[in-house]
Parts: sequence; structure tokens; C-alpha cells
Amino acid sequence: LTLTAFTMRSRSFAEHEAGETIAYFSQIALTYRTDVIFGMIELSAEKYFNSLLHINSSGEIQSKYRKIHPFSFTGEDRFYDAGSEPVITDIKGTSFGLTGCYDLRFPELYRFYGRQGVSGIINIANWPVQRIDHWTSLLKARAIENQCFVIAVNRTGKDKTNNYNGRSKIIDPSGTQLVEMKSNAQFEITAIDLRAVAETRKMYPFLQDIRLL
Repeated sequence: LTLTAFTMRSRSFAEHEAGETIAYFSQIALTYRTDVIFGMIELSAEKYFNSLLHINSSGEIQSKYRKIHPFSFTGEDRFYDAGSEPVITDIKGTSFGLTGCYDLRFPELYRFYGRQGVSGIINIANWPVQRIDHWTSLLKARAIENQCFVIAVNRTGKDKTNNYNGRSKIIDPSGTQLVEMKSNAQFEITAIDLRAVAETRKMYPFLQDIRLL
């Protein structure tokens, strides 16, 4: 929920596709000729979703992922409907799986993406300081077990109940952390070598040995 932050006031801030949020990020994509991924509260057929959208460099909606696992610990499931489908999006010929925050605790979603051969998995989150060690450990595990890049963006600042120290990061297919941003809001430009995905999977063909899925 990039512009609103995480809120239970889904009915107050929800938007259709023709709303201001999508228009705002579409303009950014067009201005910089780049792909943009962001979160928003989506209203569709009288349902409210915590959605992650991919706007392509032409300013058009490329993909839309509706968060499958609302965070019941804080009551998110009472104010948001659950999505039902994993979503793989394409960025200039490279496939990425889309996830949001609490999804990170459900390895079966990430394994689905790994089995589909994605090169990366993206997660945008509202992960508080008191559980930040879980964030770090789970991100690394998801990258290692699926042998792909994990690109994760977490909020900074604070709200009425929690503090947030960022720790946005990119982790490569072997579990090596390529970049981490700390508690200050900032931007980072990082190059990733997509050849590392195929090389890692060829060297260690672990995904081929899965038996229970």
C-alpha cells in the first residue's frame, strides 16, 4: 500500500483502476520509460484487495496481484478480501513472481514461482522492527530454496503501533545479499546479472529433485 501505508480503512482509500494512484504511477513509468511496481487498495466488484500492480514502461497495467494471505494477526482479513491466484509478470523478457508482505511466511507460494522458473520474486512489505529478523531470514531462505533473485522493499518510519527500519534488499540465487538499505527512506540503483539464475540452477539442480509437489 505504497501511498496510503498499511491501513484497515480499506473502504476509505480503495480505488478502481481509473483512480489517482494508477494514474500517478503510470505517469512516472512514462516519464522515465521504466517499469514500476507498487501497492494499492483496489476496489473490484464490491471487494477490497491489498493489490500489487506492475505498470510497464508504456504506462499500462502489465499485471495485477491480489495478496493471497491477509495478515490475520492484525485483522487484515476482516477488512481485505484474499486473492486466489499467483501472478507472474514479465519485465523486458524476464519473469518475476509477485508477492506482498505476509506472503513471505508461506513458502508454497514461492515454491510455485520457483517451479515455474521465474528469475526473480518481488515482495513489498510493511514489516515492523520487532520481527525484522524474520524478514531477513525468510527472504534469504526464499532466494536459496528457489534459486532466484528476491527483490524486497520494506517501509521506513512509524505509525501508531509500530516502528519500521526498512532493510529493503536484493538477494541473489545463492543467498548472497547484494544490497541492503537501512532505516532512512532512500533510492538505490543496482545491476543484477540474470545469468546467475541459470548458472545456479545448472550447478545445483535442486529444483529437479522435488518429490512432494
